Amino acid sequence: MFHDILFVIIGLVLIIAGGNYLTDGAVSVAKRFGISSLVIGLTVVAFGSSTPDFVVCFISTLADKPELALGDIVGANLFDITLVIGIVALIAPISISSEMAYKDLPMLALSSVALFICGDDRLVDGTTLDIVNRTDGLMLLSLFVIFMCYTMAMVKRPATHPIAKAPQAASLPKQKSVEKAEATTADQSRQMKPWLAAICIIGGLAALVFGGQWLVDGASGLAKRLGMSEALIGLTIVGIGSSVPDLSTSVIAAIKKQPSIALGNVVGACIFNVFFIIGLCATIKPLNAGNITAIDFGTLVTGSLLVLLFGAVIGRKVISRVEGAILVALYVAYMVYLVLTAAH
Repeated sequence: MFHDILFVIIGLVLIIAGGNYLTDGAVSVAKRFGISSLVIGLTVVAFGSSTPDFVVCFISTLADKPELALGDIVGANLFDITLVIGIVALIAPISISSEMAYKDLPMLALSSVALFICGDDRLVDGTTLDIVNRTDGLMLLSLFVIFMCYTMAMVKRPATHPIAKAPQAASLPKQKSVEKAEATTADQSRQMKPWLAAICIIGGLAALVFGGQWLVDGASGLAKRLGMSEALIGLTIVGIGSSVPDLSTSVIAAIKKQPSIALGNVVGACIFNVFFIIGLCATIKPLNAGNITAIDFGTLVTGSLLVLLFGAVIGRKVISRVEGAILVALYVAYMVYLVLTAAH
């Protein structure tokens, strides 16, 4: 068991570090070719933030461990949507822009509902097995293409300011200076020589491949030794582990009075996880949901709809501290359910 735990820890460290270095190297190369920062953010950085989940899901799919693949995405999205957004809102209420309220949050809810429909065939179609098949995968990839086309079209429109401001938000001049400083720091951190960028890309890819393989092997070994399903391991250890960087990044952004940035990163990553990662993996090889039930998919849908309700439907287009506490409570209740289920 010690070796399995060690493989899980080393695998998580490698895929997180590899994803960071690969993203920094790719951003540096993209900038040298004159690609705009906004396009880089919508493509390279968005993919980089979801790299750990992509590697785990892809390798698990090739290794015929579909429950681990689906469990990772469901667990990671649940962690991000309920716990991360909830904690960020507890630190600083999150102002919602018009683009976020009427494009991203509805798309987040759609991604969760689509995964529910594709993954729970027993409830939807009355079959005996829950499988995300190739038809489902192609449908999810089509939704991803639509989302990206619409997002790129939005780039050409004038940016809109948040509909409402959080009660404790900083003044506008100060906020602009903070954003400018953070952007400058980010640009400086990604300016590197071509040879260094190449090393980051190659080293990051190598770390992702080896880390992903070790993580999948370690998680599968733990599941067998502890008598737990691979789905449960994916929903908890793997899903949470791959999303820890999102939590730390979002908390730092909230402390710096930039909770909207944290929300944007999390929402984008969750949409990417379902539409692209699950879509691609299911197209390559159908994914059997196994022990991932309607409660797991349903909790994900509930969290997404709550975020949509809090951020775009009720109130002043602000996710408040009380609403953040509700999201955190939902995640805690779900974890208690998993523990009680595993105990039986």
